[in-house]
This record gives sequence, structure tokens and C-alpha cells, in this order.
Amino acid sequence: MRALTVDVRQSTGRILCCTIFRSGGKKLLAKGHVLSEEDVRLLEGEGLGQVWVTELEDGEISEDAAVSQAAAEMGCGSLEIRLAAGGRANLFATEDCCVLVDDELLRQINCTASMVISTTPNFSFARAGQRIATVKSAPFAVAQDQLEAVIGIVRERGPLLQARPIRKPAVAVLYTDPVQGDRARQLFEPIVRQRLERLGVQPTFALAVNEEETAVARGLQHLLRTNPTCVMIASTTAPAGPDDTIGQAMSRVGCHLERFLAPVEPGNLMLLAYKEDVPVLSAPGCFRSAKPNVVDLVLPPMLARYRVSGWEIACLGHGGLLA
Repeated sequence: MRALTVDVRQSTGRILCCTIFRSGGKKLLAKGHVLSEEDVRLLEGEGLGQVWVTELEDGEISEDAAVSQAAAEMGCGSLEIRLAAGGRANLFATEDCCVLVDDELLRQINCTASMVISTTPNFSFARAGQRIATVKSAPFAVAQDQLEAVIGIVRERGPLLQARPIRKPAVAVLYTDPVQGDRARQLFEPIVRQRLERLGVQPTFALAVNEEETAVARGLQHLLRTNPTCVMIASTTAPAGPDDTIGQAMSRVGCHLERFLAPVEPGNLMLLAYKEDVPVLSAPGCFRSAKPNVVDLVLPPMLARYRVSGWEIACLGHGGLLA
């Protein structure tokens, strides 16, 4: 790319090197703008005889074309791309969704010299119309081989970002208390509803049982028969692990233990299991308050029917100090 000063009448199709202001200080045309014939007439009307422009050289591609091509390759799911000024392409959610981000791939691309990408956090909830990522190029132009390298990495590794839609999830809640299950329901139901409403969801099924292994197992079996998207267990006790009442009941109904302990505060004693593809989540103490905790981190992907792995739970430690 080279910069040069040209007669304003010869500037059509060229890229402005700097912002042009009217005599009163109001912006007329922005840096990076591709000049049209109408722009040329506008500049002549302002009394400008020459303008400072850039000219693409062989092997280069304009910033707008570069970010458009990169954005088209980097994401999938319920999203749309909108070009913005200054060599930017923004990605917006087209419906309520969970944003899944490949952190390692994002870091690799952001180490290149040609463009950078910013996203919302992995597992974050996004409402329809919300911006979830931005691609920004180097000013004016990008080397074609650098753009092809970025696109090649994404095509080899898979999409960097997924906007995974949340469509009519069925949430089941099991309230448990060692003395009386209804006590847990009275304590926690308002908080459960408030937490789900933040994601545009209402609880679909709910049961309250005494916290005894047989009763908890029976309650879980009943809720699992409703084919829920996920099951949350709201207990008034603080389980010690997979060998406590809740963990034993999960095992009794055939759940596979995925992860015990989360590097998140509040929410360290999270217990995540799966009954086939249905996640069953126990997070003692997390339903006493509507303040952010581990439940808020893992609910969006579960509602989007994404299988959260034990490894991904382990990765929540960076940024996991919520309180």
C-alpha cells in the first residue's frame, strides 16, 4: 500500500488516508472511506483541489473486503455480519443464543499482524440483536497471503465462534431438604425463576422431595421421563461430593459423573452428571442468591443443548472469581 496526493477529480475509487473536515470542524468524510463520484463533487464544492489517498498494490486486499471474508469464515449458527466503518465487521446474534468461543484458536489468530478479533466470553448468553464479535483489520489494506493464512487456520480447525440458539428449553428443577422438600422449594423457587428469567426461560417441571437417596432418585427418574433440556437440583445442604445423598441418587438412576468441583467462587461444590444427553446439575448454596455464581456460567450452554465437558469446567478458573 502506498500513499499519494492526487487531484480531487482523479480520486474516484481511491481510499482516503485521513479524515476530511468542513471549515467549521464538522466531519465530512472519514479516513478509510472509498471515494465515489458523488464524494468528488462534494469535495469540489468544499473547495478542495487535492486529496491524500492510498493505493492498493499487488497482493493486497482492501480492509472492508478482508474483514468481510474473515467474518464469513469465523462463525456459524444464529448470526449475521454487518460491515462498519474503519475496516470492521460486526457479528450479531439473530436469536437468543449461547456464544461458544474456541479460546486457543482466537489467540492464534490474534497473534497475526493482519487483523484482530474480539468476542463476548465463552458460554455467554446473548439476546437477539446483540453484538457478539468484531473483526478489525490493519488500516486500509491487508496482504492477501496473510488473509489466506487466517482463513486457512479457521477452515482447518473449525469455526472460531458458534452462536448456538436457545429454542424453547425445558428446565426441570428438583428441590431437596433433609427434613421437608417443600421447605427448599419455598426458599429457592423465587431465585430459580429470577435466574432463568434473565435468560428468557421459565421452569417447565418442578418437584420437591426429602433429601434421602431413594426419594431423590425417584424424583430424578420422574423428571427425566419428561425429556427435559436439563435438570437442576436445588438442595439446602452442602454436599461433600459424589458419595453424598445427591451424588448417590444420581448414580442410582444411571447418571455418568462428568465433574465434581468447579474453579468458580461462588459455586466450588458443583456436581455435574449426565443421564445420556441430559445434564443434571447440583450446585449447593447457589440458589440462595441471585448474584452471579457457577450456575450462571454453565446454564447458557446447557439450555443451548451443548454438552459441557469436565475439561471445560476446569477451564472456568480464569475469570472464575465472581464474588
